Amino acid sequence: MNKTPKNKKLNLSFSRKSLAYPYVLFLIVFVVLPLVLILINAFVADGQLTFQNFIDFFSDGSGLTVLGNSLVIGFVTTLLCLVLGYPVAYFLSKYHASSKVLVLLFVLPMWVNFLIRTLSTKAIFLALDVELGMGTVVFGMVYNYLPFMILPLHTTLSSISNSYIEASEDLGADKLTVLIKTVLPLSVPGIISGITMTFIPAISTFAISELLSNRQIYLFGDSINMQFTTGQNFGVGSVMSLIMLVIVVLGNLLMNKFNKEGNTRSVL
Repeated sequence: MNKTPKNKKLNLSFSRKSLAYPYVLFLIVFVVLPLVLILINAFVADGQLTFQNFIDFFSDGSGLTVLGNSLVIGFVTTLLCLVLGYPVAYFLSKYHASSKVLVLLFVLPMWVNFLIRTLSTKAIFLALDVELGMGTVVFGMVYNYLPFMILPLHTTLSSISNSYIEASEDLGADKLTVLIKTVLPLSVPGIISGITMTFIPAISTFAISELLSNRQIYLFGDSINMQFTTGQNFGVGSVMSLIMLVIVVLGNLLMNKFNKEGNTRSVL
């Protein structure tokens, strides 16, 4: 007689593709579906396919003005983060023993919600009787996005071999020449990555400008938020979202192109 085993083991085997299914479902529900809804709302008005939403946006000069201000403030914020972040990252890369602790000090503020950080910054300005305006907005944006510039720069600078620096010094280059002609070109990938991680969120941010200017300055992200939350015009808000999406995609493509060119030149 054949005896059947009392305890049957279930053979469960998972492939790599099956492990990706939850992530794919998440992307479809929270990324693809919202983009499709925005695309539909941008081309639909009064139940008909039309370009009226685009006409309404581009015919209103205030929307284009806000977009221009956002690009300028994003550029200024990115430039200040680069000027402040590069020396800090360079200093941290030179002290390997304590660099992890120092980097952690710069990362710690990122563990706090940016809204809480912004409200705390506003409270400090009010306590010091500082007038809220463009200066406080730029300060708040630099404060929030500076770690996004320091981290990629620190990673790139730390990976540069000392042999390049030693070879430059053996050829008679002083420290400033080594920094400008050796370290700086080799750190271009980190610069490009830091610019991308800073400029893209800076031009699309909201709440920071509204809070730190006491609702006197509105950036493009604030305008998009107002179009959807106050129920003014979902169609125009969708058009503005598409414009921001195009700027983000073009910015990433441009930065990737410069990154590839920088890597090619460094190899040559």
